[in-house]
Amino acid sequence: MLNIVLVEPEIPNNTGNIGRLCVGTQSKLHLIHPFGFEINDKNLKRSGLDYWVHLDVTEYQNIQEWMEVIPNKSRVFLLSSHATKSIYDNEFRDGDWLVFGKESVGLSQEILNLFENHLTIPMSNLIRSFNIANSVAFVLGEAKRQISL
Repeated sequence: MLNIVLVEPEIPNNTGNIGRLCVGTQSKLHLIHPFGFEINDKNLKRSGLDYWVHLDVTEYQNIQEWMEVIPNKSRVFLLSSHATKSIYDNEFRDGDWLVFGKESVGLSQEILNLFENHLTIPMSNLIRSFNIANSVAFVLGEAKRQISL
C-alpha cells in the first residue's frame, strides 16, 4: 500500500478526486490540517462520489503528529516543482509516502527541509505546475507501475 499525504489541502474537489484515486489504487490517504474546507464539504463528497466510505484516511492536526507515524523517514518523498530529481529516476517501494503541498504554494521550505527525498514531475516550461489531483495520479501511477513489475 502506498501512502498519499496532502499537506493543508485547500480545494475540496481535488481532495475528493484524490480520495477516489486512493480507493481505486488501494492506497491510504493522510490529510494534514488545516484544510481550506470542511471535511464534510459537499464538493469533497461530490468529487469523491460514493467511494469516500471505502477510503482508508487519517487526519493529523499538524506535521509533527503525522511524522510520529512514519516508520522509515528515508521512504518519504516530497513532490516539488523546484526539485531536480524526476519521479522517473526514483525507485518506489510498497509502503512509500508521497507528500504533496497545498494547491496555492506547494510545500513550504520548512517542510522540504525535514526530508531529503525531493522529486519533480517533468513538465513543459510553459507551465509552473500541474493540478494536484493530476500530480498525485502521475506519481501514484508510476509508483504502482514500478511496484507491480
